[in-house]
Amino acid sequence: MAVDMRLPTVIKAMSLSVSAADRKDMVVPGDVITSDTGFMRGHGTYVDEDKLTASVAGEVQRVDKLICVRPLKTRFNGEVGDVVVGRITEVQQKRWKVETNSRLDSVLLLSSVNLPGGELRRRSAEDELTMREYLQEGDLISAEVQSVFSDGALSLHTRSLKYGKLGQGVLVQLSPSLIKRQKTHFHNLPCGASIILGNNGFVWLYPTPGQQEEEAGGFYTSLEPVSLSDREVISRLRNCLLALAAHKVLLYDTSVLYCYESSLQHQVKDILKPEVMEEIVMLTQQKLLEQEG
Repeated sequence: MAVDMRLPTVIKAMSLSVSAADRKDMVVPGDVITSDTGFMRGHGTYVDEDKLTASVAGEVQRVDKLICVRPLKTRFNGEVGDVVVGRITEVQQKRWKVETNSRLDSVLLLSSVNLPGGELRRRSAEDELTMREYLQEGDLISAEVQSVFSDGALSLHTRSLKYGKLGQGVLVQLSPSLIKRQKTHFHNLPCGASIILGNNGFVWLYPTPGQQEEEAGGFYTSLEPVSLSDREVISRLRNCLLALAAHKVLLYDTSVLYCYESSLQHQVKDILKPEVMEEIVMLTQQKLLEQEG
């Protein structure tokens, strides 16, 4: 029987800037945010004895005179334009139900998807009967939030060629609060894999594709065998994402790439060991500080 033994190691001292305890923008329930009466009360706050107080643990956000607290751990609250990765849970009349890590199932209307071949026409009864040929239960898709219903449910669309059905890859489910909002959430990393950082906390890792067939209209998925080297890169990236998430580091293309580079001296299976994880994340944070500085 193989036994994994680990000896104590000396952790290198690394100077990081302001600690989490000293940050003024992080609050816990009951913390007084401000006693100034000129501010408006937003989500995650309440007024107690003329003082604006936090009702959830999270980050204080100020927009002009409005103060709200963004919770550190919450379900996905979608906004128009957000990129999401979701799983089809149900095929209904002229629509698909999609699990997107929000409070309610999201909706993808038949009129909001590209038809195979990129045809532009009204959806007919024939299209409704062949919905399962496009997307069926269990399929993973990337989409964009088109609108938000009055009850908070999201309406999605996949009208751009960059959205659609996802093929071979690995899904990593993380907290939505760890995903950094950027102009683009689709990245081809130089290590040989691509990543979709969904605003809803679902991250999709897959081998960087060659020339895609544009005629497929977002429904083409390659089923060719993935090489061993690509699978190792994707497994390493997956473990790096879990390591960063465990230490509450914001996820975006630069932080993921720095973490991948810092982990190259270790084997893929060792990345999730607590001391290795801590070392890799510390190196990543140091690189990010050097880049900012």
